[in-house]
Parts: sequence; C-alpha cells; structure tokens
Amino acid sequence: MTSKKPLKRVKELQFLSREHHHTLLLSWKIRTGFQKGVNISIIKQYVDWFYNHHIKQHFNMEELHIFPILGDQHELVKKAISEHKRLKILFTTQVDIEKSLSLLEEELEQHVRFEERILFKQIQEIATDQQLKMIDAIHTEEVFIDNTSNEFWK
Repeated sequence: MTSKKPLKRVKELQFLSREHHHTLLLSWKIRTGFQKGVNISIIKQYVDWFYNHHIKQHFNMEELHIFPILGDQHELVKKAISEHKRLKILFTTQVDIEKSLSLLEEELEQHVRFEERILFKQIQEIATDQQLKMIDAIHTEEVFIDNTSNEFWK
C-alpha cells in the first residue's frame, strides 16, 4: 500500500487552501442536508450566503491574481475558468434548485480537488518570488466566520 504525502503548499498560497477547506465543507453540508431530508430552500439559503460571502471573492482572487501566473491560455487555467463559470451558474440558478444543488455538491468538490492537487501544484512550481510577494501583499486573510443561523447539517 502506498501512502500519499500531504501536498506542501507555499506560504503565499496557503490561504487559498484554507478557503478550499471551507468550500469542501460546503459540499459536505449540502450532502448532509440531502441525507437528512432538509428542506431545499433552507440549504439554498445557506448556499447563497456562502456564495456571496466567500466564493465570489475567492474566484475573483484566483482569476485576477493566481491563474495569470500560468497564463490565460494554459490548459489548466482554461479548465479552472470554465469550471468557475459552470459553478457560478449552479450557485445562482433559480430553476430546478434541488438538481442544481446536487450537481453543485459534486462539481464543487471535484473542482477544489483539481485546483489543490493539480493546478496549484503547477502554479507554485513556476511562480517567481516576485509573483508570490505580490500575492502576499494584496491578500489580507480574514478569519472564516460561518453562518450559523440554521445549522441544518448538524
């Protein structure tokens, strides 16, 4: 049996990995809500909150400051941006919400794993010290504050 070593993330990108952790928890919360038979509108309300308070800013940071390190035409960047577009549609749809949430739960988890295991690994391998310093300078990490007004996942 082979053991996987944890991925070592450069300091300047670690905040994105922490944000990815919270996003993976969102997928888990959606899945748990479905398993518990929680009303879809309650799950959707939380998902909307998460999108507006976390995902929009996260995608913006990646697209404006992280992905350009590889270049707009790089196949991994094209894939990530395409996935962002698809995820934005799933987050914001108001039609067949249950199906959209189900797809969102699956696709969001796959997207985070792609970024963490493949895309960010590639980015940190080629990023210059100057690029990493720029990321560090523009990013101010905030403590993650969850919306606990209705913890349907508990």
